Amino acid sequence: MLMHKKTLISTLVAFSLAGLLLGGCSSNSSSKKSSDSSDTKAAKVTKITAVGSTALQPLVEQAAQDYQATNKNVNLTVQGGGSGTGLSQVQQGAVQIGNSDIFAEQSSGIKAKQLVDHKVAVVGMTPVVNPKTGVKNVSMAQLRDIFTGKITNWQQVGGKDQKISVINRAQGSGTRATFESAVLEGKKAVTSQEQDSNGTVQKLVSTTPGAISYLAFSYVNDKVNALSINNVKPTDANVTDNKWTIWSYEHMYTKGQPNKATQGFLKYMNSGKVQGSLVNKLGYISIHDMKVTKNAKNVVAK
Repeated sequence: MLMHKKTLISTLVAFSLAGLLLGGCSSNSSSKKSSDSSDTKAAKVTKITAVGSTALQPLVEQAAQDYQATNKNVNLTVQGGGSGTGLSQVQQGAVQIGNSDIFAEQSSGIKAKQLVDHKVAVVGMTPVVNPKTGVKNVSMAQLRDIFTGKITNWQQVGGKDQKISVINRAQGSGTRATFESAVLEGKKAVTSQEQDSNGTVQKLVSTTPGAISYLAFSYVNDKVNALSINNVKPTDANVTDNKWTIWSYEHMYTKGQPNKATQGFLKYMNSGKVQGSLVNKLGYISIHDMKVTKNAKNVVAK
């Protein structure tokens, strides 16, 4: 009888130990599954980096912020650096999107055939001056002469007796390429201070006596004066039918066809939420409002 009790106790202890071991294994297995599940969820977040045009940057930044609010699986980073940087970075595969004010074909060293163009807006660009120059309108010829150094005093175009201080954009800037193509007619710009950012140019023109430069419409504020050219005002309406000739498409280039996550964001950029509201709110022009088209050779057609 005693032997029977000992055997029964031993059996019960053995079962208890086995249960503990199995429970531990089950717990470890559940913990591992939970960890694997978390890792899987984390792995689903896709990082998209867009680099390039500072003229386009405010639109892409705001759109990215809005898009991420309802698309938690996408992590969007937007940076400036200029159109040349955007095109070279996307060509190298360093980023998913290269933002540019110019066609890839217009940038030296870029293999345009490797890139896919996604036009998302139009930006008008205007010459801007320090408010104290006393000038509100110039002819296209006068504007050309200012930027090529032939006109050096505001008095020569009806303004104050004040030296003109030209502030140009850096080489590789899409804004500069667009402005020079529309204004200089192949002539070389005068050597001057150069800046690579719309925001920096805006501040410099507003604080530098006699300063002139050019900005995307979206960066014009009450601290600088936007000049009319040949009595045509720099307005969205005048851009849509090419009465105002200094404008460009805003491109978001990808290297080949974009991945699914990037395609989703680019589709959003052309959606009603962006084109019907955000574009105009931030000072751009919807591609759907244009009454003319322009190609990489700057040929405009209706």
